[in-house]
Amino acid sequence: MNREQKHPDFILLNVGHAVHNADWNWKNVCSPFTRIHLVENGAARIIREGKTYELKKDHLYLTPSYVNHGYECEGHLSLYYLHIYEETDNQPSIFDLVDFPVEIAADPLTVQLIKRLAGINPDRGLKYYDPVSYDNSSTLIKNIALQKTTPMAFEMEAAGIIKQVFSRFLVHASDRDLDIDERILKALQYIHRNIDKPVTVEELTANSFLSKDHFIRLFKKSMGCTPGRYISQKKIEKAQRVMLLKKDVSIKELAYNLGFENISYFNRFFKKMTGENPGSYRKKLRMLGESAEG
Repeated sequence: MNREQKHPDFILLNVGHAVHNADWNWKNVCSPFTRIHLVENGAARIIREGKTYELKKDHLYLTPSYVNHGYECEGHLSLYYLHIYEETDNQPSIFDLVDFPVEIAADPLTVQLIKRLAGINPDRGLKYYDPVSYDNSSTLIKNIALQKTTPMAFEMEAAGIIKQVFSRFLVHASDRDLDIDERILKALQYIHRNIDKPVTVEELTANSFLSKDHFIRLFKKSMGCTPGRYISQKKIEKAQRVMLLKKDVSIKELAYNLGFENISYFNRFFKKMTGENPGSYRKKLRMLGESAEG
């Protein structure tokens, strides 16, 4: 990644220690925040993107935001969990720029850092481990607000620990993805700055001074998908964040505010990306929020 690229700005949401006994079994988990797990002992699996990862003792596991995944646990499992929210400010996420490993070995210092983070934030542990109990708008907003009112010393220490832990994954990231073509980086920045407007491949092509076919090939090589699909995917992720944080926005208003001129297309693509239409998705968020408040 270009050193001039903005460093990720993470907010601590949850951290704590959990012991499971065949009760860490969830499917179709897809959250607006990133998860890091540190396994102490026991056996379990993380399933994501068609692959199964057998959890290993003293290893770290990274699951970025908006990645659909699940967990399977048939016996004892002891681990630390860390949930962090990335503030992007209409800039590309670090996960757009870097291909991170799912699993890495945890060195002794990293283990101590995560334990320290849990120790200085005893009120950030989860009361219930079912994702529906904390993966909702009320809990997310509350945790973001809580972090912003934390004493400065603890906030600075937490930020430092999160960056150190995250850096362990960055060290093992693919060199190919760390050197994205500058023209693609500019295209990504343009997309995110204009995520609330219609963005066309023709615009991106003109700004990159490449032919359309060459630009599409270069973009797909760097990002693993076509620019059209990437634009729509990021708009849907923005729609999910807006619905999570703003309960009164209408589906029609949301679609137009994100540059979708055709609401039917917005509905179809939203369902394709999330598995459900915008209306049912928002209804589920409201129900989860009311349950959390109750």
